[in-house]
Amino acid sequence: MQFFLDTGHVEEIKQALEWGILDGVTTNPSLISKTGRPFLDVAKEILQLVDGPVSLETVSRDAEGMVKEGKMLAELGDNVVVKIPMTPEGMKAVQILESEGIPTNVTLVFSPTQALIAAKAGASFVSPFVGRVDDVSNDGMKLIREIKQIFDNYEIDTEIIVASVRHPMHVVEAALIGADICTMPFEVLKRLFQHPLTDKGIELFLKDWEKVPGKPF
Repeated sequence: MQFFLDTGHVEEIKQALEWGILDGVTTNPSLISKTGRPFLDVAKEILQLVDGPVSLETVSRDAEGMVKEGKMLAELGDNVVVKIPMTPEGMKAVQILESEGIPTNVTLVFSPTQALIAAKAGASFVSPFVGRVDDVSNDGMKLIREIKQIFDNYEIDTEIIVASVRHPMHVVEAALIGADICTMPFEVLKRLFQHPLTDKGIELFLKDWEKVPGKPF
C-alpha cells in the first residue's frame, strides 16, 4: 500500500521524504489555507519535492470551470492529479480531463455507488472519506471493503485512496482490505512508527550497552 501525506505543509513532506516512505501528496483548499502562503507557491514547492502523484483541487462548481482550472493545475507539473468533487458536473469534467491525459482524483466520496460512478466516468483515483463516515455513526472501513469488492468484481483500474484517516488503525484496516493508497495527516504518519515495547526495548539495550567493556563507539 502506498502512503500519501494529506497536507499543505512543506516541512512535513520533507520529513516524510527523509524517512523514505512517502509515495505522494494530497491537498485541498482547507489544508493550503492553513499555511498562510499563496496557493501557487505551495503547490510548486510540493511538486518540486515529490516525484509521485500530487492531488491539487479545483474550486469551481460547474464542469467548464473545473476543466479550465484542471488544465491550469496540470501545467504546474507532470505528476499533478486534479481533484474533482463527486457531483454530476464533476463527472463531466472527469471525462474531459481524462480524455486529454490529465489524471483525476474524485473526492468527497461517501458511498459505494459514488465510487462506482467515478470509476465509470474514468477517474484515475477515488477518495472515500472514512473518518467523516465514522463521524456520522457509520462504518468508514465497511465503505472501503465494499468499494474494493466492487472494483475487484469488475476488474476496475481506478485506485482507491483511503482519505480522512484519523488514526493508525484506519491505516492497518485499509492495508488488510487491500486499498491501493492511504492518505493521512503527518501526525498519523508519525504514530505508525510508535510502540511502547519498541521504546522499552531500546532503553534496555542502551542500558546493557553501558556495561559492555571496550566499546568501539
